[in-house]
Amino acid sequence: MALTESKQIELGSLIKKFSLKGADDQIYTHDSWEDAKVMVIVFMCNHCPYVQAVWSRMIKLQNGYKYKNVQFIGINSNDDSDFPEDSFENMKKYVVEKGQNFPYLRDETQEVAKEFGAVCTPDIFVYDGRRMLVYHGRFDDNWKDESKVQSHDLKDAIDSVLAGVAPKEGQIPSMGCSIKWKGTFL
Repeated sequence: MALTESKQIELGSLIKKFSLKGADDQIYTHDSWEDAKVMVIVFMCNHCPYVQAVWSRMIKLQNGYKYKNVQFIGINSNDDSDFPEDSFENMKKYVVEKGQNFPYLRDETQEVAKEFGAVCTPDIFVYDGRRMLVYHGRFDDNWKDESKVQSHDLKDAIDSVLAGVAPKEGQIPSMGCSIKWKGTFL
């Protein structure tokens, strides 16, 4: 496991276009949720302990915002030839096992991750209703132990957007496993 921090991405940039197959076998695009006031895109995978630690928290957060037009989207870009746990078939299993309440998409070519500038799992991007990037940072301040969380960074960013204000300055990068790129050994 190579610990990696998300790289700095310029806030205010527009969402990158994508068209990806979900674990439910449906095709989703960046426009699939045009009514959403907030879109939270999380580059994630099945095997990463950092993702595993916040997976249930993402489900809870999505559930808490289901009537507020907030849409979470998970994207798995990992190379599954060296990491078979991250395969599309295993994504389908994880969605059921976890009771996931948001789409989980497969970026087989890894082009979407590259376009977004994603480098780790989880790598979190929050877009407002105009699909401008307003937050790129960590989920919270304690990935290991939810009972010790004191700073709810992602939740605070979503609440800010819903209130019509910009999330706070000085966003702290997310950290996790590096995305497993095809043709590289990390």
